Amino acid sequence: MAHRADGPAEGPRDARRPDAVRDVLVVVLAATSGATDAIGFLALGGAFTSVMTGNMVLLGVGVGHGDLMLLWLTLTALTSFVVGAAVGARITGPPHPDDGWWPGAITYALLAEAALFGLFAAAWWGFGAKPPEDAMLALLGLNAVALGLQSSAMRRFGVAGLSTTYLTGTLTTVVVRLTGGQRSGQVGHSLWIMAGLVTGAVVGALLVRHLPVAVPLAPLGTLLAVVATATVTRRLITARTASR
Repeated sequence: MAHRADGPAEGPRDARRPDAVRDVLVVVLAATSGATDAIGFLALGGAFTSVMTGNMVLLGVGVGHGDLMLLWLTLTALTSFVVGAAVGARITGPPHPDDGWWPGAITYALLAEAALFGLFAAAWWGFGAKPPEDAMLALLGLNAVALGLQSSAMRRFGVAGLSTTYLTGTLTTVVVRLTGGQRSGQVGHSLWIMAGLVTGAVVGALLVRHLPVAVPLAPLGTLLAVVATATVTRRLITARTASR
C-alpha cells in the first residue's frame, strides 16, 4: 500500500521535470540571442540580428538621414531573418498535441542554426577576428538567418511566453500581470528569459571589446550546450519510460 501511495505523489513531480529542463534551455537560447545581437551591433556594422523592431526603426533612420550603409545593414538583417524564420517553420512545423516536452524537430532546427554559426566562426577566424567592412553584410546576414531559425523553432513548443528573440511583448506581459496583482512566481520564467538575453548581450559585448578571437564561441557554445542537453535528456526520459 505504501508503494501505491508513493506512485501518484511522484508522478506530477516527474512530469514537471522535463518542462523545467526545457525552461532552462530556453533561457540559455535567449542568452544566445543576446550575444549574437551584441556582436551584430558592435562588430558587424551596427544592426541587430534578432531585434527586428529595432532594425525597422534603424531602417527609418537610415532613410531619414540618407545613410546608405545603415539601409543596407538593416535590409540585410531583416531579409535574412525572414528567410531563417521561413526555413525554421518548414523544419519544425506547427505544434502537435503529442509533441512532449521537447519535439525532435526543434533539435533539427537548432542544429541547422549551429551550422550557420559554425560558418560564421570559420569566417570570423579566417579574417583574424577583424572582418573587413565589405564582409560585414554577409556575416550579419548569416547570423540573422540563424536567429530567424531559432525564433520560428520556438513556436513549435506551442507555449506562450517562450520567445527567445522578440521580448518586448514578454516585458509588456510581465508588467501587465504584476500590475494586475498576480504573484511574481507566475512571471518568473519570463523574467529569467529577459535576464538571459541581457546576460548574453553583456558576454557578447565583453568578448568583442576584450577577446575578439573568442566572439563566435558565445553563440555557438551556448547553442551546442542546449542541443546536447536536450538530446541527452530526451534519451534518458525515453530509456526510463521504456524500462517501466
